[in-house]
Amino acid sequence: MMTKTGLIELIHDINPSADLGWLDEFSPEDLHRYLSHLQHTLEPRGSVWERQGDTTAVVSRRPAA
Repeated sequence: MMTKTGLIELIHDINPSADLGWLDEFSPEDLHRYLSHLQHTLEPRGSVWERQGDTTAVVSRRPAA
């Protein structure tokens, strides 16, 4: 697997608005998953991307107050 720094650089090349400090807070596994998703967005519309089994399709949150 690529180094964490290498993953962050590749992610930032595709998504320059991603804050480098924020990306550094994630594990290499999470960064690899995000990079894979970003790379898929560069493919033509209609290509298939499969969500990993450990993520949900819909997430909701309740306000604290």
